[in-house]
Amino acid sequence: MPREKFRTLTEQMFYILLCLREECCGMDILDKVPQMTGGRVSVGSGTLYNLLEEFLSAGMIRETKVEGRRRSYLLTDTGRQRLREEYDRINAQADDYRRFFGKE
Repeated sequence: MPREKFRTLTEQMFYILLCLREECCGMDILDKVPQMTGGRVSVGSGTLYNLLEEFLSAGMIRETKVEGRRRSYLLTDTGRQRLREEYDRINAQADDYRRFFGKE
């Protein structure tokens, strides 16, 4: 049985959606993700634009303006909910780690 799309998010997906709590264009996102993560996570332009199209199709983001080739996006309520679910999932994993390994 195929896995449900966006059931879990990759780090790139998570941070792209996190950036879109405020209106951003693709170039903004390419700059913001490494800044947010201290360089730990980066997103390539091909990956970014493919994910933006998938997020649009899934109703997780909406396009807010188009200026030539520059398009801006914003998180929808659906995207905000999915981002929160992923945050809760990550926290549950951290809780499990602490429960089984202690507070190392």
